[in-house]
Amino acid sequence: MSLGGRSLWIRFAAIAQPYFFPEVSRGGLATLLLMILLLAFVFGVLFLVVAGMVLAGSVLAPSLTDHVASGLLALVKETLSSRLWLIVAGILVIPMIGFGLFSRHLRSRRQAWSLLAVVLLLSISVTGINVAFSYIGNYFTNALVKKNQEMAYFFVTMYFGGFLVGIPIVALYSYVQDYLGMRWREWMTGDFLRRYFENRSYYEIESRGTIDNPDQRMMEDIRTFTRTSLTFLLILLGSLMDLISFTGILWSKSVLLVGVVLGYSLLGTVLTVWLGRRLVRLNFNQLRYEADFRYSLVHVRDNTESIAFYQGELPEKQQITGRFRDAIRNFGLLIGWQRNLSFFTTAYRYLPVVLPFVVLFPQYFAGEIEYGDMVQANFAFTQVYTALSLIVSQIEQITSFAAGIERLSTFSEALGPDAAPAPGIQSREGDRFALAGMTLMTPSRTRTLIENLTLELAPGESLVVVGQSGVGKSSLLRALAGLWTQGEGTVERPPLSRIFFLPQKPYMLLGSLRDQLLYPRMGRDVPDRELRTALEAVNLGELPERVGGFEAVLDWADVLSLGEQQRLAFARLVLNQPEFAVLDEATSALDAQNEASLYGMLKATGVRYISVGHRSSLLDYHSRVLELQGGDRWRLLPVEDYRASLGKGLREV
Repeated sequence: MSLGGRSLWIRFAAIAQPYFFPEVSRGGLATLLLMILLLAFVFGVLFLVVAGMVLAGSVLAPSLTDHVASGLLALVKETLSSRLWLIVAGILVIPMIGFGLFSRHLRSRRQAWSLLAVVLLLSISVTGINVAFSYIGNYFTNALVKKNQEMAYFFVTMYFGGFLVGIPIVALYSYVQDYLGMRWREWMTGDFLRRYFENRSYYEIESRGTIDNPDQRMMEDIRTFTRTSLTFLLILLGSLMDLISFTGILWSKSVLLVGVVLGYSLLGTVLTVWLGRRLVRLNFNQLRYEADFRYSLVHVRDNTESIAFYQGELPEKQQITGRFRDAIRNFGLLIGWQRNLSFFTTAYRYLPVVLPFVVLFPQYFAGEIEYGDMVQANFAFTQVYTALSLIVSQIEQITSFAAGIERLSTFSEALGPDAAPAPGIQSREGDRFALAGMTLMTPSRTRTLIENLTLELAPGESLVVVGQSGVGKSSLLRALAGLWTQGEGTVERPPLSRIFFLPQKPYMLLGSLRDQLLYPRMGRDVPDRELRTALEAVNLGELPERVGGFEAVLDWADVLSLGEQQRLAFARLVLNQPEFAVLDEATSALDAQNEASLYGMLKATGVRYISVGHRSSLLDYHSRVLELQGGDRWRLLPVEDYRASLGKGLREV
């Protein structure tokens, strides 16, 4: 990853473009063309506004207009009286035609382009105000040198008039920029969230472990990307406008000064890019180390009780301290390189304070220019120097921004349609559970769990999967759900919308008791009476009164014991009314009476189910047993035959 590399620009365009233009063939080129057309249109609109103001001033206050804007008035009259007005008309009409041609792609993006147009208009207006102030400063300084009291007070009045015009423009400029950034962030976060949850990408990313801290990338990196992208766009545009506007002023004062500022800025930019390349990787690593450190702290907060039971304070502290040291070590390198860069950039910034005066001294002392001209030239030199020194002045922000682009880009690629490898185990929907020659491997393909497994579950049959720990019982359920696909063979199962999965540790979402019961279909309007009936069926009828009602919002994973969470999950199953249930040790924390009650409820409701577990009591609620013995060794038996094979002393499956 290098500063200013072509690949970095491609990554930036791939992330930034979709908000303004759809991802279609040559969409990036179309976006760039529309940006240029929009900028031309804004120039045309601003020219008409300024021309109208100047012409109105020449009619209402001709002497004042001739004194302070004679050159601009002459330019406007020449433009309107010659064929130059065709150029003005062209930069207004051509962009409208261009946007009309792409209107089909821009219907849903009108707000983005409208806000961008306003921001560009205000940005160019700010540059125009700076140019006007440079001339006012010139005239005001000359009035002071000549001790012309009347003109001095007049230009002070002009200053205040300029402030009255400029203050609302600058304030609106900042507001509209932030507002556009907010809307961009809203859209981009929504797009990333959609792709994150689409096709279970969040699960694939976590399983592969190739993307660290997706939460930080969606929260902080997107916010920084949208805000910084707009900031750099407007800085670049402002620098371009300053370069065009003030180079003309500088040229009129001293051609030599133009050459000096160009050479000085070019040399500074080249040296800064060379020194700043290392900062990109250091900033990238700093973002990752800081996120890892923060996640380790959150992990402790989420597992306080387990750590306390294990008395694991020392290893947790050591792990957190290790991650913090990584962040500190990298930060030490980062600030070291920033220090080295600062040695150069500080000297680079101070020299231009006197450089333009030194260049103009011969002309001033020879009487060829006035003092006000030298002050205006110094102001113009500063503006041009600042515009050309964009990389030098923004190098630290650019390197940090480049690191953020890299993180967002890799995250976006991981969410793409081609990110996940093609599944080896094929799934198809049906009205039964059946496996044909299925070989199941871990997602990393480093271990084979099950080989050549074939079974078919007939209507009315229920299956319990048994075996020693680590043989792949829970992994088999992941294959049934389509989560693990590495391997070969075929899985036939009902549609996932008709299956309800109950893990050993139920998921307790952030929400109310009502949300817990209705999850994942929380939009339904279910009466409290029905919710209470479901809780009573799982022996939790007193729960609403104990926690403060169905609308109570608590940390349910801490408030409820694991056994209560498992019973709540069964109540959730009752309310969702699936046709099939897959239970992964879903009653492991329950006593025998509650376990029997819950399985009896499943049978009574007609739900067909598959279970995974170790308890011998589970055999009482199933008709067939699949025993996994590791690798290609497995057997499928009726429960009676399985009991007989184990002998009378069977206690644990």
